[in-house]
Amino acid sequence: SKGYAWRKSLTIMDIKEAIEAVKSVKPDLIVMVDNCYGEFLETLEPTDVGADVMAGSLIKNPGGGLALAGGYIVGRSDVIELIAYRLTCPGIGKECGLTFGTTRSILQGLFIAPYVVSQAIMGAIFCARLYEKLGYKVNPAYDAERSDIIQIVQLHSADELIKFCEGVQAAAPVDSYVTPVPWDMPGYDDQVIMAAGAFVQGSSIELSADGPIRPPYNVYFQGGMTYDHSKMGSLKALQQMNIL
Repeated sequence: SKGYAWRKSLTIMDIKEAIEAVKSVKPDLIVMVDNCYGEFLETLEPTDVGADVMAGSLIKNPGGGLALAGGYIVGRSDVIELIAYRLTCPGIGKECGLTFGTTRSILQGLFIAPYVVSQAIMGAIFCARLYEKLGYKVNPAYDAERSDIIQIVQLHSADELIKFCEGVQAAAPVDSYVTPVPWDMPGYDDQVIMAAGAFVQGSSIELSADGPIRPPYNVYFQGGMTYDHSKMGSLKALQQMNIL
């Protein structure tokens, strides 16, 4: 995914090309892909094109909005075994460990995840086209190939960025009355504002928006378990910006 950069996220074919390049130099290199936000966007996943191991978050795409926490690791069996030994200890591996009663929500979330991701993508396309028609720069364009769920809208000022996030927060099913404010975040040079009112804390397959308070004032809009909610978030943001 792109992080807080104004660029296209890598496609599966981009990842394939990179893996082939590095393995042509060192064939035994273990390639790991952080696939957060990228699952179920294409017909292939990184492990289909040479990645030895892939990891991601269950409070993003593959959790379907139902997984309460956690992440996944998938890939070559020998690499998975090494990781399991690291997480516990040699000889124990993944034979032991608690799931704290979350198995049902994780599996049910995975079952509906492809559909939920399709809804989020529809919402991102709507957001891109709406703001593009209002004269804002967007990335990716509404009709561009997509490899993650994130939509960037380049706003005109810090105030617009703050108002956009206030609007997305107001559209939230939880904590819609809360007003997000920019604040210092560990690991960032600039203050960051984040809007999220999700049923699962931190779940960004549910509707959210965030961005660093710095020029060119890009806001990163993602998620929405239903197209209607994502659409509502885009419109509430406009309303808060006094454009709608």
